[in-house]
Order: sequence, then C-alpha cells, then structure tokens
Amino acid sequence: MQAEERQHRILAMARGDGGVDVGKLAADLAVAPETIRRDLRQLEQHGLVRRTHGGAYPVETARFETTLAMRTTRRVPEKRRIAKAAADQLADAETVFIDEGFTPQLIAEALPTDRPLTIVTASLTTAAVLADSTSFTVLMLGGRVRGRTLATVDHWATRMLAGFVVDLAYVGANGISREHGLTTPDPAVADVKAQVVQVARRLVFAGVHTKFGASSFCRFAEVADLEMIITDTNLTATEAHRYSLLGPHVIRV
Repeated sequence: MQAEERQHRILAMARGDGGVDVGKLAADLAVAPETIRRDLRQLEQHGLVRRTHGGAYPVETARFETTLAMRTTRRVPEKRRIAKAAADQLADAETVFIDEGFTPQLIAEALPTDRPLTIVTASLTTAAVLADSTSFTVLMLGGRVRGRTLATVDHWATRMLAGFVVDLAYVGANGISREHGLTTPDPAVADVKAQVVQVARRLVFAGVHTKFGASSFCRFAEVADLEMIITDTNLTATEAHRYSLLGPHVIRV
C-alpha cells in the first residue's frame, strides 16, 4: 500500500471512529508504528488531524464535521464538568442563548430550575430538554435544520436573533485559536453564531481542550469578544494564560 492510500484510509478511520490509535493502526495496516507516526505527522501538517499521545483525532474542516451522536460519546466527563461550571456563571441573567452542540445541551441540563429564564436556542435537542420546565420560556429559532447537529440555520434564524438583546450567551465552536479566533466549518452556522456575538451582553465559550489551537473554515468571533472561557484541565495553565492575555477570564475544571 502506498503512503497516500494508507493516509486516506487512516483519515477515513479517524473520521469514522472519532480517533485512531497508533498501535491498532500499525496492526490493521501491517506496517511499523513509526510508519503510522510519520503518516499522522503528514496528515497533521495538512490540517486534517491533531496528534495526541499514542494516536490522533480528526480536525473538523469545510468538508468534514462530526455528528451530534459522535459528540455524545467522547470526553463526556470533561464536558459535564465544563457544563456545570458554565451554568454557575449565570449570575443575574434573565435571558440566555444556548448554542447547538452536546456541551451546550449539557449546560442547559445544568441550569437552575428554581428561577424564571427566557432561553433562546437553535438546537432542537436543547429545546426538547428545556421544554418540560415550568420555570423556562423557550424560544426556538426558525430555519433550515441541519441533520448533523439538529440545529437551525440560515436567514430565518439570524433575522430572529437580530431582534433580541440577550443577557448571556453560551457559545461553542469547532476550533478556537489565538490567531484565528472562534471558527466552524459551515458558513450558515457561522452566520448564526456571529449574530449571537452581536446581540449578547456577555459571551461565554465552553469547550474541551481539543478545541484549542484548531481552526476551521469560517471565523465568527475573536477571542477578545469573550468574557469567559471554560475548559478542562488538559489545557495547560501556560496556554490558558496566553488566552487570558487577550481578554477573557479562563476557567479550567
């Protein structure tokens, strides 16, 4: 098998499984572990994967985005800790935006139910989670529903958002970097998120450490737009400090 074909297979496996292991790849493809490491280095240089100790995971690009179902199976303990810490930042907010994605859905589940809140969301799953609460008024953004994330996009959603002023917005991203800000693969999703940035008084990013240093196709916000970043302790204290120098308070949980 030629290197190019092998790398295509490795990338397909990473995208299908959410990550790959060097040892398993070497056995499956009948090559030396060092060959796999070399392949992963080349894929990383092309911005297609991010290497980890012993393996790699796929980077989301304009042509590839993980499904919501896949996100519910990866790094769940970290995401739950992040969600709890994010919900604790509610303060005196009365109106809240909750983004699409699994971590924002966990934030919705962690919100206190002993006070009235008006919650705006583009996520069908998050709206369903919140709808049973008698304390919450849930506003679902209209628009085209994306099958990969079960969230609404396009001009219906952005036009509806433009009429609001939201006290606090919890936003996610496919990547966040000091150089390129907050990014996502799909322009329609980026438009919705950019509108949220415009209408929110406070903006909180909540996401696991693997989001950091990654960049996708469409930028919708700068790091300086954020009041706070909440992530897990696998983001080093040194790197967290570098992000804090751009403006936001960084919490590692």
